[in-house]
Amino acid sequence: MKRILEVNGLSGGYVPEKPVIHDLNFHVASGEIVGLIGLNGAGKSTTIKHVLGLMEPMKGTAAIAGKTFREEPDEYRGCLSYIPETPVLYDELTLWEHLELTAMAYGLEEKTFLQRVRPLLEEFHMENKIKWFPSEFSKGMKQKVMILCALLVEPDLYVVDEPFVGLDPIGIQSFLDYMVRFRNNGAGILMSTHILSTAEKYCDRFLIMHNGHMVLKGTLKQLQEETGLADAGLDDIYLLAARGGKL
Repeated sequence: MKRILEVNGLSGGYVPEKPVIHDLNFHVASGEIVGLIGLNGAGKSTTIKHVLGLMEPMKGTAAIAGKTFREEPDEYRGCLSYIPETPVLYDELTLWEHLELTAMAYGLEEKTFLQRVRPLLEEFHMENKIKWFPSEFSKGMKQKVMILCALLVEPDLYVVDEPFVGLDPIGIQSFLDYMVRFRNNGAGILMSTHILSTAEKYCDRFLIMHNGHMVLKGTLKQLQEETGLADAGLDDIYLLAARGGKL
């Protein structure tokens, strides 16, 4: 499979000479969902910020479709969509205006925009709320707005950080159905989540972080072989890594 995201030797953090992630090497290929797993403080959010181009690496690179943020920032950002854990919305814009702004930022033609937006609104039960402002939304609805904007774009890479927070069960399933659909159509998806049962069911491979290091990576079968836990689920493997078990 073609590699969409490639991270090589990446170290970084918030204070010069004090990295919080260390020498990370991983990739996300076309047509796969990769789960980014770890305790709070393991380095997942810092890793995601580097992938998004929001932080400058101390060492190493992150490239999407062969492009780095430093060399081609506009093209780099145009290759990805991001769904954050905490929704970030404009108070003065309606739901519809958020969607229009997203379409404009990514250069979507009006015909394409309209073809994509209607099914999304219906799937997430937001078609009657297009004139609502963020102040009128519940937490789950705000998360749905972020999801709608990200799914509208249909990029090469989705970066998803704890997407299920605040969503109702139907919203969670709708989101997962779209992720599977886009994966099957060739997109790559990097998804950080603490819901290990969902990760095990939907992710093709896993990246397990601990104290800023990538301690395990691979398919569930590969993780079982590496840890010697032949019949273990992702939760048992994760707990071994998180508790400092021998790997």
